[in-house]
Amino acid sequence: MSDAAQTPQRLNPDSPMLPKVLTLIRNSFAYMEGRIDPPSSMHRLTEGALRDQTRDGEIWVIGDRPDAVIFLTPKPGRLYLSKLAVDQDRRGQGLARLLVDLAESRAAALGLQILELQTRVELIENHAAFACMGFVKTGETAHTGFGRTTSITMQKRLV
Repeated sequence: MSDAAQTPQRLNPDSPMLPKVLTLIRNSFAYMEGRIDPPSSMHRLTEGALRDQTRDGEIWVIGDRPDAVIFLTPKPGRLYLSKLAVDQDRRGQGLARLLVDLAESRAAALGLQILELQTRVELIENHAAFACMGFVKTGETAHTGFGRTTSITMQKRLV
């Protein structure tokens, strides 16, 4: 694969790629059905919400299909990562790590020293993958109406 095909590109609100991003997220998160409770927020995701994300934060993709995506949202003192997804056929090729590396660069450019994300308690393979990228568990949360932990918060402090 060429370097250009692996170079992340930032989407704008008018990007014709937004519908493809929505499809990538839905396809990539489908394996969570029946594993996580409550269901993924991706069910509420729309093209309008993607346009809003490009205004309130950033959406970065790799590839023209696209093959991978990440949302970045500045929050006080940190850059929040969400909706990290990689196409099933492209997993294991380092695309998620490329996007997390990009997030580190964006955080530095914004003067932020912490990357933060949340992952569902049931998705232990995601916990391990993020730990391999330097994230550590910093908290637990419960979705509204749940009396048990449903998500864990992980952070990576940037030097």
